[in-house]
Amino acid sequence: MAGAKMSARQKMINLMYLVFIAMLALNMSKEVLSAFGFMNKEIVISNQATTKKNNISYEGLALKADDQPEKFRPLNQKAKEIKAASSTFYTYLADLKNKMTADIEDKEDYEVMDKTDFLDSYFFQGDNYTKEGQEFVDNINNYREKVIATLGPKFNNLIERTKFRFNTTSDTKQDWLDRRYKGFPLIASLTNITQLQANIKNTESDVLTELLGGQLEADSKLTTNNYKGIVSLNKTAYFAGEKVSGQVVLGRYDSNLVPNKVTLNGRDITSSVQNGQVMLDIPAGNVGEKTIKGEITFMQDGKPEVIPFESKYSVIAEPSSAVVSADKMNVVYRGLQNPISVSLPGVSGNNLKVSATGGRLTGSNSKYSFSPGSGKIATINVSAKLSSGKTVNSKAIFRIKDIPAAMGSARGQFGVVRMPKGSLANTPIGAGLPDFEFDLKLKVNSFKVKVPGQVTVLVTGTRFNAAAKKALGKARRGDVITIYDINASIVGNSSYKLQKVIPVSIELTN
Repeated sequence: MAGAKMSARQKMINLMYLVFIAMLALNMSKEVLSAFGFMNKEIVISNQATTKKNNISYEGLALKADDQPEKFRPLNQKAKEIKAASSTFYTYLADLKNKMTADIEDKEDYEVMDKTDFLDSYFFQGDNYTKEGQEFVDNINNYREKVIATLGPKFNNLIERTKFRFNTTSDTKQDWLDRRYKGFPLIASLTNITQLQANIKNTESDVLTELLGGQLEADSKLTTNNYKGIVSLNKTAYFAGEKVSGQVVLGRYDSNLVPNKVTLNGRDITSSVQNGQVMLDIPAGNVGEKTIKGEITFMQDGKPEVIPFESKYSVIAEPSSAVVSADKMNVVYRGLQNPISVSLPGVSGNNLKVSATGGRLTGSNSKYSFSPGSGKIATINVSAKLSSGKTVNSKAIFRIKDIPAAMGSARGQFGVVRMPKGSLANTPIGAGLPDFEFDLKLKVNSFKVKVPGQVTVLVTGTRFNAAAKKALGKARRGDVITIYDINASIVGNSSYKLQKVIPVSIELTN
């Protein structure tokens, strides 16, 4: 049958069928092109709406950063960095789309956007990428990595979402750029790039939601870091036999929630706020019940929110013992004037009799300075006669210690310091006591410099002399210069000899 001859009429019928099928295929192609075009238009409209929503969220986060900088300023900085990267990438894609449709007069005539020529020649050159093709892939990769780096490891879910949205990994069969853009009609590629822009906007939206929502969720969790059980007693002083009455409430605690203003008994004490807490430091007053009353003002959505507070306490006379405390721990240091505070509730400071053993005590009216002797223990003795006629005697014992060993420094850094060779030659060598309770100023009188392979040089003063600079000039990158035998003294106290000063090492960076 296949070899039978067809009549002219049958040939005509077959030809008409071929033409009809071709017309159906052409119409279907136009419908698909139009479908891509309509989809592209919908995504563009959606991107515009998401942009407006994101801008509102950016403004809200910035406002919270102004209201509560300790809590929201780091989050706002992340958002600003991601916004800048998103804007740059989004604009790049918009410019690329303009190039793709530059020769098309009617941007909504999607049926004419059936050619593959533009991106096939713009992105590809044979089996390789053009410069523009590689730039396109690099922009996607750079944006993805910038978002991931800015977010940090705490946002794993969002990071995985970002990797999925901007994945450019090739499979074993076909390169990613080939698979997504080679041989596709122009309108399909245009829609694909518009979807990339949508991914950018959705990533921004997700970031803002995570930053704000994550912080609010962390704030609301019932944990010991967020909430404290607060005991509120009706009185703060009770006599023997009385019943203790009051309430226990759950209080919100946040070290980063810093008020804008605090008033206490009509006085502004905003400067007393530390780690979200108002640190009270007021005179107790005479015997009797006292009231603490004031207001805490926070900024919320750019407007002040005032929260009042009030509490009472009692001042009780006739204690049974004195209160003695060392302002710098229960240790006093030889070679220093150690501040000592002495008080006895109900007795004024000028009515206290204070003496000491193990050193020399000076001062009066509750404030003293103690200079230890050569022993290991010092005792502060306090005696006072109360208004009832009763005499109270008390003492406090302190350990006497030497000032700990100082450490050599360069640029205010201790241990191993990295810096260029040229900077070291002009950097003064210092000495300090990191983590020491007293703020002592030390003066370096001399030191020795050891450069690998060179003779040790003695330097008088704080900066390298000519011989030290000459030796330093022969050092190479990676050499460690040792500053040792540092002779230092306390500024204003030439009689006390410091222990050996720990050396400082300088690793040369060039």
